Amino acid sequence: MLGESTVNPYGEFKISFGYKCNAHKGCSCLIPNEIENLPGKFPRNSSFSRLSGAALSANATLANTNICNGLIREEILPSWDSPNSFRRIPSSPTLSRLDVLSSSLQSSMSNLSCSPATSSPPEYDSSSLRSMSSPCRNEGFLNAMEVQVAGGAAGEDRVQAVCSEENGWLFCAIFDGFNGRDAADFLAGTLYENIIHQANLLDCELKKDVTGASNGFYPHGPFQYALEGARNSHVEKPPAGTFNKKNSSIDNSTKNGPFPDSPDSFRHGMLDSLQRAVSQAENDFLYMVEQEMDDRPDLVSVGSCVLVGLLHGMDLYTLNLGDSRAVLATYDEEDSEMKGCGRLKAIQLTDCHTVDNELERTRVLSDHPDDPAVIAGGKVKGKLKVTRALGVGYLKKKNLNDALMGILRVRNLISPPYISIEPSLNLHRISKSDHFVIVGSDGLFDFFSNDEAVKLVHSYILSNPNGDPAKFLLEQLVGRAADCAGFSLEELMNIPAGRRRKYHDDVTLIVIILGANQRTSKASTWV
Repeated sequence: MLGESTVNPYGEFKISFGYKCNAHKGCSCLIPNEIENLPGKFPRNSSFSRLSGAALSANATLANTNICNGLIREEILPSWDSPNSFRRIPSSPTLSRLDVLSSSLQSSMSNLSCSPATSSPPEYDSSSLRSMSSPCRNEGFLNAMEVQVAGGAAGEDRVQAVCSEENGWLFCAIFDGFNGRDAADFLAGTLYENIIHQANLLDCELKKDVTGASNGFYPHGPFQYALEGARNSHVEKPPAGTFNKKNSSIDNSTKNGPFPDSPDSFRHGMLDSLQRAVSQAENDFLYMVEQEMDDRPDLVSVGSCVLVGLLHGMDLYTLNLGDSRAVLATYDEEDSEMKGCGRLKAIQLTDCHTVDNELERTRVLSDHPDDPAVIAGGKVKGKLKVTRALGVGYLKKKNLNDALMGILRVRNLISPPYISIEPSLNLHRISKSDHFVIVGSDGLFDFFSNDEAVKLVHSYILSNPNGDPAKFLLEQLVGRAADCAGFSLEELMNIPAGRRRKYHDDVTLIVIILGANQRTSKASTWV
């Protein structure tokens, strides 16, 4: 049943924020129960009109991230967190958070990601990835004079949303931590900056190619060109929509302009940049764990699922490790033309990396042919249901497993790593048929199927076009969890965090309404 919930968002929801773009009135931050207009210009190249995020904790966890000398907990995360509304902050690419982080650790290591001599070298060399003298440091489409940010922590989950009015892009991420929040906190403090840095390096690469081919025909660089290509291709018949990096099949209709390879080079490069950023974060985190595990051996078991969405022009990039999901609500192209027939359908843009996924289960088994107990009790080595994640070092390195005592240690760690850091990467070209995207941690999908979540959000938008669909969906989840447990809503919410984990997981979600305001208004009248 749809309806109003009695859950008090101020008292129970750890996070509830929203953002609205208006082509005539500027951009607004959605505050609970009211809309407050803030100065700003409409991001002309943006393909979303508004978003909302909400999170509810079930786990009891201490914010005890002391790795990196406590810098992430004390300085970096407070500058990003804004759990109840978006706020505008300056973005200073001349002194990134990663530079501050690296500088604070120079007394104990020459570089943030340099591995000890006894360890195998990282896949990506940090000294080349984070040069302070990078010639393109202040360039690239993700750099901006200021950005608007929202997010925070709920239990072991972390959520971030960053929007640039200046450049018209949206970054959002959900980090679903487990066995502690340290990995999720680490990602919240570093991954966004890692991605910016990788995008800057990509910009440097592509600018050399574009400049050589064009003699300066595109003075604003390949990012602007790729954005123009996306806008131009959107006027024509939309391409097939979604492709995965593994087959890298981009529709030819995206190849426009005098340099037909530039948009595709950028898109493939951006997917590679996202993967490199996650690999960098993995190297950094595991190195930190090795430095701290004598004092905190529990860190070797701490990990996090990762879900990142980056909306740039008409391109929606997604990256995921683990079981969080991005679900697109869209109409068939014929139905979208009729604007009155057909219903929304749910398309999952991400893969589910768990042993319940037959493809993942087969991959894990084939990667460890000499281990007869690679999956035990429905979990990898009897410990973890997800097959890909950041951190969880004791399933990746023998020396980290040896840091654990007694029954916590994995017996017969024959062929690590057992948990993969290779993400699933995807690019979806936004079309006029697409309505909204739900980005959520697995706690959401414990209670709702993809179709159910899309139906609930769409029904809410129909009756509350200016409301908060993320908060509404979370309220519906709490109601369902209470029904399943045989409690009233009030009884469930009175159970303290930690004990309430028996009835639902930490839940974090973001709903992104796609299209310009005018298109969204029309979509809301569809049946």
